[in-house]
Order: sequence, then C-alpha cells, then structure tokens
Amino acid sequence: MAEHNKLFQGYKMEMTTDGDYPNFRGLEKEKGRWVEIFVVEVERTYPGFQPTSSPFRLNASCCTQVRIIEPLNSHLFLDFKSIHEIPACTGLSNTYMVDTMGMVFNTEAYLDAPSGPRMEFYIRDNIDHPIKCVVTGNGAYAFREGLDYMSGGGRRQVIVALKMWRVWKFMRYFGPPEIWLETEGGFTDFRFNPRLPEVEEFRQSLLNSDPYVQKYGVEGLV
Repeated sequence: MAEHNKLFQGYKMEMTTDGDYPNFRGLEKEKGRWVEIFVVEVERTYPGFQPTSSPFRLNASCCTQVRIIEPLNSHLFLDFKSIHEIPACTGLSNTYMVDTMGMVFNTEAYLDAPSGPRMEFYIRDNIDHPIKCVVTGNGAYAFREGLDYMSGGGRRQVIVALKMWRVWKFMRYFGPPEIWLETEGGFTDFRFNPRLPEVEEFRQSLLNSDPYVQKYGVEGLV
C-alpha cells in the first residue's frame, strides 16, 4: 500500500491555457471540483519521461470546452481494464507499436500499477474523430486515429474528466492572463463520460464489429 501511495502521489497533471478564454473564466474559484475537459492537447513527453514521477501536461486552446460535473458514483464513468495480458513490449521507445486488445467497460483500473495489464481502446471525441488510447503498466498515451507511434513533436487530443486540485491565474503586463490548472491524482482519473452520444455510438459499433469483443465478450456494460 505504501508503494502504491508513493506511485499515486507522483502523478500530477497540469493544463495550461494562454488567453482569457470564456470557457475558463471563473475556474480559479472552483478548485477541488470535478470537471470535464473536451478537446485538449497532450504535450509531447520529453526524453526520460517517467509516468510515475513526471508531470503530465495538457494544453488548452480557444476551442477547449470545460464543464463542472457532479459525479454521484463510479457508474457515471467508464473505467477500462483488459481481460487478458499480452507479451511485454521491449522498452518504451518513440517508435514502439502497441498490440491491439479488446476493452471491458465499467471495471476498476488502476493504471499506475507496475504489474497492471496493457490495453488499448477507442472512443470518439466531440468533433467526431476516433481516438486511440493506449495504456501500459507504466503509463497512458492517447493518439489520433492512425497515429500508432509516439512521434517526436506531435500532440494528441483527448477527452478527460479530472478533479481540479489548484488553479492559478497569472496576470501579465502584456497580453492576456495565463491560467494553470493542476489536477489531483493522475492516470487513475483518466476516465471517459459514457453519457456522451459519441461514446455510446462507439460502444454499439464495437459490440457489432470488434472480433475481440465477439470472441471474449464484454463485462459490466453500463
């Protein structure tokens, strides 16, 4: 448990936005609340990135949407966990390929567990573009459809639901203010809201077409 707490405490996410965007006004008064964030860029991880100790940064833009939510229980979210393991990848280089796996809905998944299973799943974002999300025993990565590699210099867009920990607003002499949003937790809180019609649409598509799901089934569908 102590080791798990040590790993969990090492996870931090930050989301930064340059500009006084309407969707971010007032967030500095909402710290400690759960928030849904749509269409946000994931910064390229730098060499030597350690998922259990390095910051995980998100960049917001003028099209990023933020909504305060009130989760009543875990059934409001989809957590993902694979139902079989795959051979270990030989290192996390910038060019490794991740094997395709199925997905299981509504199961608890502690993504920071070093011995945790690897998995891959897909959702659609709110502008109707498929996103592939890959989780290994050491971290989680999100890709646009067709981007199977950790390419240098690239950024990926994801939908996340995060709990805000601290919100900082900095006034500058020149230009708009800058807002930093630091979240509590980390990849354990990397969840997707099943109420989105895009998620439900994809779920039905998966059930109808995914050979892995057809072979092994899906547990705990919401």
